[in-house]
Amino acid sequence: MRKHVRCPMAESRRLAVLKQHLQPNRSLQRHITSSAVYRYTLQGGALNEEQRRFYEDNGYLVIRRLVDNENLTKYYERFKEICNGAVKVPFITIMRDVGVSKDQRRVAPVTKIQGFQEDDVLFDYCTLPELVEYIASFTGADIMAMHTMLISKPPDPGSKTSRHPMHQDLHYFPFRPADRIVCSWTAMEHVHRRNGCLVVVPGSHKGSLLPHEYPQWEGGVNKMYHGIQDYDPNAYRVHLEMEAGDTVFFHPLLIHGSGMNRTQGSRNAISCHYASSHCHYIDVTGTSQEHIAHEVQELAHQRFGRTLKLEYADVWRLRSKLVHGVMGTL
Repeated sequence: MRKHVRCPMAESRRLAVLKQHLQPNRSLQRHITSSAVYRYTLQGGALNEEQRRFYEDNGYLVIRRLVDNENLTKYYERFKEICNGAVKVPFITIMRDVGVSKDQRRVAPVTKIQGFQEDDVLFDYCTLPELVEYIASFTGADIMAMHTMLISKPPDPGSKTSRHPMHQDLHYFPFRPADRIVCSWTAMEHVHRRNGCLVVVPGSHKGSLLPHEYPQWEGGVNKMYHGIQDYDPNAYRVHLEMEAGDTVFFHPLLIHGSGMNRTQGSRNAISCHYASSHCHYIDVTGTSQEHIAHEVQELAHQRFGRTLKLEYADVWRLRSKLVHGVMGTL
């Protein structure tokens, strides 16, 4: 019978391998640490590390010249076709400034269209590959468009109603988690302080959803323009001056708004709120969102009739559309 002879060198190598397996996995530790640091962004999208850190700290990020002028021109031409009635779009909402007198409102310029998910020309914006690759950094690969708008902020009629009160977009949304929701907002022309650029409160996305209501403004407030109660006007803010094609991505808890348009022309922008298709709807009964839910449901009843039973989540299901990946729970 052959006798087995132990080799000290071989055993020492095996012991070294065994000790290595028993050691904490340094690369895994680094991955876990990185994942813990990054709460608001995900790996796999277009964001680099510097951009991720900025968004994590501030709740917004501006990417310059992301959308080309050819597309912006196409979207604005379509907007005009919708406004003059040449194109009819199902489920779309057309808004005019409340500061214009009722006699003039029928012929007053359109200030915003919402819910253009059924229009292929405008919805093209939501599916632009250059946008979607950034969106994946916030939502993951399965992406829903939840709320679409083209905003044409008019010259203020003197009532200061062209401004938008400081607010958090999550106030309107009956779906969670908030960290898997993001807005893209693209300037369609030079946007600056005089024509009412966006104003943001950096870092406010780290707070909670605050109570909102219509501000008590003397000149009136546009429909659905809720603002944060007891907002401190002296809070530190950043004005986001942008050129055509520049796009800002921001978290739904970021406090933001916009000032009056003091110029003679409109200030145009196009936007979409995205969410992971694996987000879920919540019941807002008994929360600070209950009032806006009732307001939206009442408008839906006026539009579709009261025989159609629409819950608040149903209204959002009508507005939503898959952009990329697979359907989930939304």
